[in-house]
Amino acid sequence: MKKMLLMSGSKYQNTDYLVHCLPWLKDFLAAYKGKRIAFVPYAGVRQTYDQYEEKVQKALAELDMEIVAVHRDAKHSNIIESADVIGIGGGNTYCLLKQMYENNLMDAIREKVLAGIPYFGWSAGANVAGASIMTTNDMPITYPPSFDALNLFPHQINPHFISGKMQGHNGESREERLEEFLRVNPTSQVYALPEGTALKVEGNKVSLLGESDVLLFNSVAQPSIIAKGSSFTL
Repeated sequence: MKKMLLMSGSKYQNTDYLVHCLPWLKDFLAAYKGKRIAFVPYAGVRQTYDQYEEKVQKALAELDMEIVAVHRDAKHSNIIESADVIGIGGGNTYCLLKQMYENNLMDAIREKVLAGIPYFGWSAGANVAGASIMTTNDMPITYPPSFDALNLFPHQINPHFISGKMQGHNGESREERLEEFLRVNPTSQVYALPEGTALKVEGNKVSLLGESDVLLFNSVAQPSIIAKGSSFTL
């Protein structure tokens, strides 16, 4: 049974790094104390993999788990194979997915999660759990061999969702960008996650975590509201 925690971002309002996520992660990984998390740091463009690993180790120290970044082995997939849990951090989604392909992590991660290994990710790490990365907010600063992602969550995810336009901003709103995506990909569904929200997946059941509603965009003109604290079946 798939077990996933897909979080919009690493911060919420004025909280420090991953602080608002920690209670969710403690609950999600309660049975895994002392176990090993394979951490995928590829999205962290403005820091080294060592720095990203250390940052996450400090932020999640209360989990009482060993956190090892995949670059610690020359064959990165070896860390995935030896892990009890898989975690993927945020940053640039294009860089993340490119490195996942180039280091042969796609099948390795997919097989582990389908076998029941817990998966958690925030921002880009949530994006790559979905069907594709075409609804990321990031600039395509590099080119993965495909936009196809892990497809463990069989729909699109849009993290960091903000409704409407800021004053003085004359570009498209997030709603307009997602409408563009759906005009080109009319059979897709997009789950838009505001800051401070997450999807907890257990098999085919999805529960909403956080203090905001989630929006579901599809070919219908107006998005559906999925109420905070509710659950649905994939």
